Amino acid sequence: MARTPGKPTGTVAPRITPVDPRDLEDWTPAPGDLLTGDRVEGKRVAVLDLAGERLPDLELEECVVETLRADDADLRGLRVRDSVVETLDAPVLRASSSAWREVRFAGGRVGSAELYDATLNGVEFVGMKLGFVNLRGSTLTDVVFRDCVVDELDVADARLLRVSFPGTSIRAVEGTNSRIEHVDLREADLDRVERLEGLRGATIGSDQLFALAPLLAAQAGYRVD
Repeated sequence: MARTPGKPTGTVAPRITPVDPRDLEDWTPAPGDLLTGDRVEGKRVAVLDLAGERLPDLELEECVVETLRADDADLRGLRVRDSVVETLDAPVLRASSSAWREVRFAGGRVGSAELYDATLNGVEFVGMKLGFVNLRGSTLTDVVFRDCVVDELDVADARLLRVSFPGTSIRAVEGTNSRIEHVDLREADLDRVERLEGLRGATIGSDQLFALAPLLAAQAGYRVD
């Protein structure tokens, strides 16, 4: 079949815009300063401790948060834009139906991330330890997981467009009805991967194909003898 003139071929990389908020006001929030639906804009926060709080529909815009503690906080409907979180500490992150646009996570650890029905656009995760990440029904556009460790990723009913995993170790990806376009696994560490069902249609390298052949055969229902 002839190629359409001018139509791009191959796997397209995520389009990430560097996030660098400027002219920020230092802010140290006291207990009770934040309420449901509040909007925080143009702040630099050393420690934002939301652990255990009930703060649905909170908004952060053009902020730098050095340490975000969010264990078991109710952050449904959270909206974060043009911001940097240098360290995210959340054994349990509850942020379903949240929206993240042009956000960079520069490190941290999340045990269980409830991000189902979320929207991630222009988001970069760097050097993070991620346990179970629930992205069911979510939309990921221009997202990078860089030098992370991901134990389990659930992308059932999710849409992934221009997503890559350079230097990231992935243990398992599950999910049905996921829609995959320009998802790049070529620079991922798949040495210990156990399941990749949720990323059917992603791009892998020829060297990875040989290493993954037994796993892919098993997933397809073939018995190798």
